[in-house]
Amino acid sequence: MTLATATARPLRIGPIELDVPVVLAPMAGITNTAFRRLCREYGAGLYVSEMITSRALVERNETTMRLIRHHESETPRSIQLFGVDPKTIAEAVRIIVAEDHADHIDLNFGCPVPKVTRRGGGAALPWKSRLFAEIVQQAVKAAGPLPLTVKMRKGIDRDHLTFLDAGRAAEDAGAAAVALHARTASEFYSGFADWNAIGELKQAVTSIPVLGNGDIWSADDAVRMMEQTDCDGVVVGRGCLGRPWLFGELAAAFGASPSTSSEGGRVVDATLGFVADAFRRHAQLLVEFFEDEDRGCRDIRKHVSWYFKGYPVGGDIRTGLATASSLAEIDELLGRLDRSAPYPGADAEGQRGRAGHPKRTALPDKWLESREIESSASEMMRGAEIENSGG
Repeated sequence: MTLATATARPLRIGPIELDVPVVLAPMAGITNTAFRRLCREYGAGLYVSEMITSRALVERNETTMRLIRHHESETPRSIQLFGVDPKTIAEAVRIIVAEDHADHIDLNFGCPVPKVTRRGGGAALPWKSRLFAEIVQQAVKAAGPLPLTVKMRKGIDRDHLTFLDAGRAAEDAGAAAVALHARTASEFYSGFADWNAIGELKQAVTSIPVLGNGDIWSADDAVRMMEQTDCDGVVVGRGCLGRPWLFGELAAAFGASPSTSSEGGRVVDATLGFVADAFRRHAQLLVEFFEDEDRGCRDIRKHVSWYFKGYPVGGDIRTGLATASSLAEIDELLGRLDRSAPYPGADAEGQRGRAGHPKRTALPDKWLESREIESSASEMMRGAEIENSGG
C-alpha cells in the first residue's frame, strides 16, 4: 500500500524553513523532550513543546524550567507559551530570547479546558479583541528576530466565532504564522473538525502562512486537508498518539527524500514487533528525560492503549505494561508478544485520545456582553494562568 502524495511544499515560518509542512501540536503531558525526539527519529517538521505558562516561566518554576529544556539533537527548538497578561507574556518571551531557550515561540489561544476558559484564558481570550491584539503585539516586539506564531480555535461557540478577526489581528501584529484548530471551544474535541473554516482563514490571511489542525489521523488526511483548504501546512495532535512514525509517513507524503522519512514513501509496515520497538524506545527516552527509571516507566503507562490499539495483546500484558516500574519489566512483557503479528488495519485506525461531547464553555460572568475587557476582570483573569506548565 502506498501513500497519497502531494507536491513538495516547504513551509517558511519567519527565518525557519521546513522541508515538510508539518508541525507537532503541543499536548500537555505528551510532547515533552522524549516524545519530540522520538517523532523526529521517524520524520521531519517542527516539534513544539508542552504548553508553558508565562507566569511560571517568569517566576522560574522548577517544573517549567525543566520543560523548556531541549535535547541537543532538537533543531529548530520550539516553545508554546500560554498567558492572559500582555506584560507577563512579553517578559516570558524576553527570557526565552535572552537565554536562548528556543528558535520559535507559539502563543496558545486554543485551550478549551474549563479551569482556563472560566477565567477568560485560552480559547475564550480572542473574544476580547483588543486584549488579544495587545498580547500578540507585545510578544512579537519582545521576540525580536525569533518568529512568533499563534494557535487558536474557531471561537467560543458557533454564535461567537473569533478566528477571522483574530487571524487578521495576528497578521497585523507581525505574527509569522497562524494555526487554526477547526473546532470551537464548546465542541472541545468532539465531532468533526470544520476544514472549511481553515479555507476561510486562508482567504482572509494572505501575507503569512495559515496552518490547519483537526482530524489528521493519517498522512492521507493531511494531504486532503491541504488540497481542500489550500492551507500552508498541517498541525498534528492526537493522530500521532501511539504512532510517532506518522511523521515519517507525512514526510513521504509531502515529497521528502527517502533519507528524510522512515519508509521512503510507503506506509510503515507496523507489525506488532515494530510497534513494540517504538514503545520500548519511547520508554527509554522518558527515563532519560526524567532522569528516573520509575518516573519514566510510570509516564509511559498512559501510552499503552494508544500504541497497541487493535493489536492482539492480551489483557495480562496490557495490565502489566500499565503497571510496570522498570525497563526490565517492560522488556519481559514485550518479549511475550508475537512480533510477527501484522498491522490490524481498521481496528488500529481512526480517532485517538480524548474526544468528549459538546458542552457549554465555562466563561467569566458577562464575558460575552462585550468584546472589550473590563479593568475589574484583570485580577480574575490572572487565575487563568495555572501555576504549573504542561496543562
